[in-house]
Amino acid sequence: MTVMSPASSDRPKIGVSACFFYPDPARTAFSKKTLQYVEQSVPHWVMSGGALPVMIPSPTGETARGDIRFADYAQWLDGLVLHGGADLWPGSYGETPLKDAWKGDRNRDEYEIALMRAFVDAGKPVFGICRGLQLINVGFGGSLYQDVGTQHPESLKHRDAEAYDLNFHPVELVPGSRLAQLLPGENRHTINSVHHQGIKKLAQDFVVEAVSPDDGMIEAIRHTGGPWVAGVQWHPEFHKSEHGTLDDAPILADFLAAALATRVPRTP
Repeated sequence: MTVMSPASSDRPKIGVSACFFYPDPARTAFSKKTLQYVEQSVPHWVMSGGALPVMIPSPTGETARGDIRFADYAQWLDGLVLHGGADLWPGSYGETPLKDAWKGDRNRDEYEIALMRAFVDAGKPVFGICRGLQLINVGFGGSLYQDVGTQHPESLKHRDAEAYDLNFHPVELVPGSRLAQLLPGENRHTINSVHHQGIKKLAQDFVVEAVSPDDGMIEAIRHTGGPWVAGVQWHPEFHKSEHGTLDDAPILADFLAAALATRVPRTP
């Protein structure tokens, strides 16, 4: 018996925010141009749930044309994934950089906060991965540690440049949270850790859903009202069963179900 795949119109259409590369004379290709891109593991992870990922470029810039707005994408697409990358600009949460290396990417912050707000205003779900969790927290009024190792010196080593996505540590789910309901059974799991910034002040109307048990760092958050908005500090797109890491498929399925639930039923 042949199993039919869902029609493309029935699949969730998920926007993925872009990373930015700015003009760099040392770069061989497009050295004088700003590039917008996604790391392929993120759309591949979205695809693993049967969804169609779409990168959303910034509609502003020196060569921007037309009248395209983020609200247009929010109306067309069913949900948004904010993924990892550059540090956040400390000015986004009312601070100045403690070091020049931590000045982050102000342009990307402004782009992603506006993009997130458009999807929230449209009632569409938003899921944040690593930087994406931090962006959600800042966009709703929270703050960050500019460098976990410096400002929270008793913490674990949450980023190892050599190990990169093979740097692991345990995470504990908060009992009774939505995340704990999605991942029943064991309360402690293994996740990867590829970040040096983290949540300092939690945004209002958010709850913590997972923490690092060894140092108390916040690892997952969820909005308590309005549209589905949640984020994890780890990278689900990097998790592999052979590493014994958390199976994030239920998290993706929950996000995609929320995305489909926002669609207006068709008139017969």
